[in-house]
Amino acid sequence: MLTKTLVLGSLAALASAHIKVSSPEPYGASNLDNSPLLPDGADFPCKQRIGVYDVEGASNVYALGSTGHPLAFVGSAVHGGGSCQVSITYDARPDKNSVWKVIKSIEGGCPAQGQEGNMGSNANQEVPYKYNFDIPSDIPAGNGTIAWTWFNKVGNREMYMNCGPVTLEGQGGSQEAYNALPDMFVANLEDINDCRVPAGVDVVFPSPGSRVERLNGPTNAFGTPDGEQCKPTGSPGGGNGNGGGAPAPTVAPPTTEAPAPTPTGDAGSDDRATLPGGIFIPVLDTTTPYEGPQPTSAPDTGYEPEPIPEPVPGPAPIPEPEAPVPVPAPSEPAGDGVYAPGTPCSEEGQWNCIGGDSFQRCASGNWSTVIQLAAGTNCEPGQGADINMIVTRNGRKRALRKTSVVV
Repeated sequence: MLTKTLVLGSLAALASAHIKVSSPEPYGASNLDNSPLLPDGADFPCKQRIGVYDVEGASNVYALGSTGHPLAFVGSAVHGGGSCQVSITYDARPDKNSVWKVIKSIEGGCPAQGQEGNMGSNANQEVPYKYNFDIPSDIPAGNGTIAWTWFNKVGNREMYMNCGPVTLEGQGGSQEAYNALPDMFVANLEDINDCRVPAGVDVVFPSPGSRVERLNGPTNAFGTPDGEQCKPTGSPGGGNGNGGGAPAPTVAPPTTEAPAPTPTGDAGSDDRATLPGGIFIPVLDTTTPYEGPQPTSAPDTGYEPEPIPEPVPGPAPIPEPEAPVPVPAPSEPAGDGVYAPGTPCSEEGQWNCIGGDSFQRCASGNWSTVIQLAAGTNCEPGQGADINMIVTRNGRKRALRKTSVVV
């Protein structure tokens, strides 16, 4: 049942209006969705996917010792804020064994301040709250990867992580200074560690470093994470990431590629979220309850107004016949079983599993684009109102019962 819940949760999260970073410029902007990391940590770090480290014109060039670099976001599901970190590794293509060191911690009020829930349903709106970070002057120059991580305050227990290329320019830094920085905090990923952030609190990082900013406000409620592995550790994959020394960086000139295009459109109007290859699954976001004012009954004044006489109805107007609405004919799949995205489909909500490792769906009368399933997850090829999922855990395959997702 837990495995089934995780699979369904990962599908439903794809179309939500969560948060993703816009500055620093991220890798793979064209297929970076704004959902959290998978609950089991399968896509840690950097939301592993097809094209995860494609530069696509992104460029983040900073001088050692420079200050005031912007940290900005797009999206609307801010989940009451939370706590964020900015970290650096000298790996160009980080994996689960990469060393991440924190250069800025923000405890509370990130990526939004004074919010009890969300800020709408537009996945592409600019978050009005701005933050910044500095580059240490004593770490080595070179190329690597910069990451933003976020632990939301309200809603499901999640970890968000976006990554981008980074070039550090200057001289005089040392590997020892880099190693002395705190490890990146990792939590809420069940196959990575047993560390979890309690709901309803802005997490206080076990090892935030010397560059830490604490933002207070009307929703102020700081708390510590739960779990033995939340403590700072030097072992790979531990509660605070990976300790130990990182490989020496290589110096390279800054990139001259053009910046990646800024996403446009209103995901609140058509509920679409971009993914590897493109996918949209309309869903109703029920993660955040309505917390606005509740209706109250009117006071009893003892006065009863006189009834207003009902108007005498006249003859009902004769409606004009409506012109029939043309219904497009359903499209035919290509030889590989893939329907062309945007072509008509006849059975709303129907699934189309393609080759066992990707799928598309009939939504709003048209076929969606195709999404690749996460590693270790497969579906039974074919079409139907249900999608049969097969999950591989520790080398063992487990077939789930037919699953139907209400959207």
